[in-house]
Parts: sequence; C-alpha cells; structure tokens
Amino acid sequence: MNILGIESSCDETAAAVYTDDGLKSNIIASQAVHEQYGGVVPELASRAHHKTIWRTVQQALDEGSTNLADIDTIAVTQGPGLMGSLLVGLCFAKGLCLARDIKLIGVNHMDAHIYSNFIDNSPEFPFVALTVSGGHTQLVHVTGPFEHKLLGQTRDDAAGEAFDKIGKILGLPYPAGPVIDERAQHGDPRFHDFPQAMLDQDFEFSFSGLKTSVKYYLEDQDNKERFLEDHLDDVCASVSYAITEVLVKKLRNAVEHTGVDTMTIAGGVSANSMLRRKANELVQELDIELHIPKLAYCTDNAAMIAVTGYMMAERGMFSDMNLKPFANLKALKKMRA
Repeated sequence: MNILGIESSCDETAAAVYTDDGLKSNIIASQAVHEQYGGVVPELASRAHHKTIWRTVQQALDEGSTNLADIDTIAVTQGPGLMGSLLVGLCFAKGLCLARDIKLIGVNHMDAHIYSNFIDNSPEFPFVALTVSGGHTQLVHVTGPFEHKLLGQTRDDAAGEAFDKIGKILGLPYPAGPVIDERAQHGDPRFHDFPQAMLDQDFEFSFSGLKTSVKYYLEDQDNKERFLEDHLDDVCASVSYAITEVLVKKLRNAVEHTGVDTMTIAGGVSANSMLRRKANELVQELDIELHIPKLAYCTDNAAMIAVTGYMMAERGMFSDMNLKPFANLKALKKMRA
C-alpha cells in the first residue's frame, strides 16, 4: 500500500510518501512571506499553496522513488485550519483522485499530530496524548486506533499561540516559539510571578492571562527597552517555565486519572527543549513510557498525514468526493451531527 500525504492547513505546503516499508519522503515548502506581518495572512497563505502544491507533491514522489501511478490512496488534511489553505490541498487531492482513480482519505489534523508518533515508533494503546501547537492545546485519552476521549483543551490561546504573541510583545521575529526556546536556554526563570492558570482544573488550559501579565510587567518597567536588553533571556526562560509547568502538571493529572503506562506529546511546541526535559523527568518519576516525534515531525508536515492515512486505510476508513473541509473542531461536530 502506497500513500501520498498532502498537508496545507496553514502556511506549510507539504507532501510525503508512506508505504509498507515506512516513510519514503517528507517535503515541506515554508512560506516566508508571513514573517513581515508577524503572523499568518490567510489570503497570502492560500495563494502560496496554489503556487507550490504541485511542485511539492512532485518532489515528494521523486524523493520517494515513487510514481503517481503507484499511489493507492491520497490522504489529505481536511481540517482544522485556514479554510482557503485547506481548500487548495483538498481540491488538489480530489483532482488527482478523480483523474487517476485513486482512493481518498480526509485526515483530521489533530489526529495526525497524535499519530505522528507512529512514524518511527509504535506506542502501545492505551495512552494519553498531549497535542500542543500554534492553534490547539489538548489532552486526549487514546484507548485504541482512532478511539479518542477528549479530556481537556485550552479555553483561549493555545500554547504555541501564547509563545508567538508574547514573542511579538518582546520584539522577537515570527514565529517566536523557537526563538524564545533558544534564548530561554541561556536565561534564568527568575520571574516566577508570571501566572500558571487553571491549576484547579485537572485538564483545561488557559494562556491568555500569561500574555497579558508579560505585557503589563514590561510596561511597569522604567525603561522597557533597557530592561529587555539586560533581561530578555531571563524573560524568555520565565515564559517557557510558566507554559511548560502547566503542560506537565496537566499531563501528570491525565496519566494518574487514566492509569496509562504511556504518554505522547506532539505538535509544534513539542519541539520545546524545556518541555521535553520536564516530560522526561515526569516519565522517570512515574515509571512510564514517553513518545515524542523527531523535530522534523513536530511542526506541520505531511509525514504525519501520510502515516495517519495509512492507518486509516488499513481499517477501511476511506472518504468520498463529497469530503468537505472544516475550519475548526466545532465545525467538524456540526458536520457529523
């Protein structure tokens, strides 16, 4: 079975080939145009996808030593994501399927982050999955393949979104998450007054208050610019500390509540070095297993779409040509109602 995976949910145009022998290729075309705006501009993102998607797919096929005629199934991101971006990938996938008589599978982007842990490993079910990205933060109890129970999620900003918004306040380039992580490694998390919200809720998250706290803290300084010159690494370390402390505490709650022996972390923020260190300390304390994808599979990529599509194809979970994109999880629920 040969799967072509296509990902276009936000600002990454990506394609990958996954076969019975594993991952053959994983190509990502990033969109630098958004850096000047400090965030993703949806219209520009969809136009960039339109320009690069065929070239990206062809490169994935070439690198995977696979012809389009060899592809049995195309797995494509159905949502959540930016509607214009999703439509480019979905329409392209449908066109190929109709032209080549190829089967189609619509993949939930959040599920794909969870199953990115299966690209190189095979976590044992059941497990607890923490997905932390720019758009979502959620805890899921995965009892079996595609058998999920949502334990909790963010009430407002996601963890990655908080990193990027705080980075903008600090004057850092977009995306700010990796920059904050790098600077945090040279700083001291000395500003412990930054809030860790909703610790009284076992599985729910909230990060908007942290963003506001950092903003007001800087405004209270006599000379904000001079303060950041002297203490930027410490502020970054303190922000990382506040966010990762909440994530790990909620992870502990979920593991103890479900009694699982395995936990996984995925999504862009799973690349954060402080989160990885704290997660490893937690599993050593609890004597359980931890799975985190390689850095290449943490941010949005097509390898996770392809491996999820492969697992869905094994279970006959195919889609028809009426497949529609969904911008958020609420829209998905309405579609299924």
